[in-house]
Amino acid sequence: MLQHDVDLSPFNTLGFTVRAQSYVPIRAARELSAYFKTTPDAKCFVLGGGSNLVLTRDIEATVLHMQSRGVAVYEETASHVIVGVQAGEVWHEFVMNTVEQGWMGLENLALIPGSVGASPVQNIGAYGVEVKDTLHKIKAWDRLKSAWTWLDASDCAFGYRDSVFKHAYLDDAHTQARYVISKVFFKLLKDRAQWQPKLDYGDVAARVQAISAGQTVTPAHVAQAIVEIRNSKLPDPAVLGNAGSFFKNPVVDATQAAALKITHPNLPCYPQPDKQVKIAAGWLIEQAGFKGQRDGAVGVYDKQALVLVNHGGGTGAELMAFAARIAQTVFEQFGVVIAPEPIVI
Repeated sequence: MLQHDVDLSPFNTLGFTVRAQSYVPIRAARELSAYFKTTPDAKCFVLGGGSNLVLTRDIEATVLHMQSRGVAVYEETASHVIVGVQAGEVWHEFVMNTVEQGWMGLENLALIPGSVGASPVQNIGAYGVEVKDTLHKIKAWDRLKSAWTWLDASDCAFGYRDSVFKHAYLDDAHTQARYVISKVFFKLLKDRAQWQPKLDYGDVAARVQAISAGQTVTPAHVAQAIVEIRNSKLPDPAVLGNAGSFFKNPVVDATQAAALKITHPNLPCYPQPDKQVKIAAGWLIEQAGFKGQRDGAVGVYDKQALVLVNHGGGTGAELMAFAARIAQTVFEQFGVVIAPEPIVI
């Protein structure tokens, strides 16, 4: 049902108060296609869980809030399962459901806030795993063709926190997305003999070892470890407004990484397959002195420098100005460019 002049503060995890010109909850694929068939040229903004988003202004368009729910198995063999998930499903609930079912591949992505439909847009990732690793295909409404379309993983141009969905727009201002994701399909392992747990990131291995207590490591052990680690570092958005990890870990060439390690031997570095090196943005920000720092109502979380927070009453513009100051200081001290991870509107 169309609503007008709607407060979006309950629908973004930073809790910023901005208003939508109009608002439509989308609870089924047929509602999405019906909306675009009746209003094909409408200006609209697609909203998922609101967890990877910084709203800096009122939305002078219709906000389509994806709320469709449902998980169904579409193909199953002895080795794998293909499961289709509606865009409005809560990501963490879906991940834990796969763990309970004995399906493998998403356990490292537990407790990431947001919706399933938004997960491919950012190619969300954590602890050595990204959505692209298990994504099979996507059903989306193509606003350019005014029709449903299917995209395979190869069509999505996935990169580090990047995808085709962040670049395909109908306007030069990059506000009108071409694709509106309705359902996401994942191909997950069932055969434990084929599963190789990803434990070589941060303190995951040590936490899993403590949880498994000498038993054979299972996806449930890994998921529990990830949940415990994230709970120890990240604030609950219901208590302290945040958008999760705010800056992407920068990727530099091996020469620059080696030079930084000489002057900063404790710098966490993660070699990449393309011979580049990913370095920890949170470490850079903490060394620059921003951990726990506030600028009015916004600031950096005191337990994890990678997380920017809204202590209450802040605005998106204030947060982005503070983020720019952090990035400039990091560049001045380390010669490394760090960029925001959330979508900024």
